[in-house]
Amino acid sequence: MHKRHFLKTTAALAAAAAFGIAHAETPIKFQLDWRFEGPAALFLQPVAKGYFKAAGLDVTVDSGNGSGGTVTRVASGTYDMGFADMAALMEFHANNPDAPNKPVAVMMVYNNTPAAVLALKKSGISKPADLSGKKLGAPVFDAGRKAFPIFQKANGVSNVTWTSMDPPLRETMLVRGDIDAITGFSFTSLLNLEARGVKAADVVILPYADHGVKVYGNAIIASPKLIKDNPAAIKAFLSAFTKGARDVMANPAAGIETVKARDGIINVALETRRLQLAIDSVVASPDARKEGFGQVNAGRLSLMASQVSDAYATKTRINPAAIWDGSMLPPAAELNVLPPAKK
Repeated sequence: MHKRHFLKTTAALAAAAAFGIAHAETPIKFQLDWRFEGPAALFLQPVAKGYFKAAGLDVTVDSGNGSGGTVTRVASGTYDMGFADMAALMEFHANNPDAPNKPVAVMMVYNNTPAAVLALKKSGISKPADLSGKKLGAPVFDAGRKAFPIFQKANGVSNVTWTSMDPPLRETMLVRGDIDAITGFSFTSLLNLEARGVKAADVVILPYADHGVKVYGNAIIASPKLIKDNPAAIKAFLSAFTKGARDVMANPAAGIETVKARDGIINVALETRRLQLAIDSVVASPDARKEGFGQVNAGRLSLMASQVSDAYATKTRINPAAIWDGSMLPPAAELNVLPPAKK
């Protein structure tokens, strides 16, 4: 029995080698930053379409509960790769300088942070300066809240007070008037407000990217162990992911079907809108078009490292060179997947 299994495995490996596949069905455990919502289609599509399989990978995609958790789980070896906020990755590096397995970003997906300040029009808040002296609310680990000092400095906002709450209460407290404004991902909080009966026209959104904060958002991260042991698998993953992302951006409605297959109770119309908002605001943003999908600008990454070191008051300064490795990205022609710019 063992001998037959051994022969089958050897034959499979030989076949994989003959076709130039990275490794025969290399298993990759991948964790998202959040639940199975619209943007998860970017990762579920290449699974559903068999793109990962065709690249010689056996990829499992699990939901997450925040970027900080994803970074920690990739660092611990529980996951090989993940999707996490670049600032959370930087914070982990700077606060755990002696950690042996610090994850590295290998592909940029959200070229701009989705972080934004949201308020109701009736509050009288219409621009960043109006936030001075106001009461803001967000969970303590919210990316927008943690990066707020960068937004504050760029826009001369002073004297805000913070209220902390669990994520499900954030938009509820804004609607009730317990707080004047919230921080959150624009495409998440806007739709959450709508679900609580607020019309989109009655919401003021101040995206960080439009108000002087050019920090990167979520990237695909990998463990240094995988980078060292099997860079070909990461290369294959990024190539298959890119193919899936192209499909999803060309037809978001079809992409949402892959999310529904993983979580049958999602609101399809809502998640299709969330995905489209994410594509328009952070994946295919003007900055992404300028720099190229998947890539980063070294100067911008350096500035972000410095800003995050200050805003997050990290133990050590962030070294941008330790955070990013773009050597496994597909060639530029393959990365040319962004949909035509909207007029």
